[in-house]
Amino acid sequence: MAKTAGKKTPEAQGAQPDFETALTRLEEIVERLDDGNLPLAEALALFKEGTALAKRCRTLLSAAEVVVKEALSDVDEHDMEAEFDGDETGSAEDDGEF
Repeated sequence: MAKTAGKKTPEAQGAQPDFETALTRLEEIVERLDDGNLPLAEALALFKEGTALAKRCRTLLSAAEVVVKEALSDVDEHDMEAEFDGDETGSAEDDGEF
């Protein structure tokens, strides 16, 4: 029979945590490791979990950065179009935007 790790979280069952969940768990792990009163095997298991969570957070932050850059690029392109259109049609109010 396989040994259980206590409560089964979605992360333990293979689902990936969202950023906030991963960060909160990572903070808990850091606090426990900083305490220093853990058996070696538990400390190593927490370290391994923590490195996986840190990687997940980096991945999610990188994806968010791409989304922000794309959004800013869209805004810049729209501003450039509005600037050129603004010379011929007047102000941005004419476009129904503010």
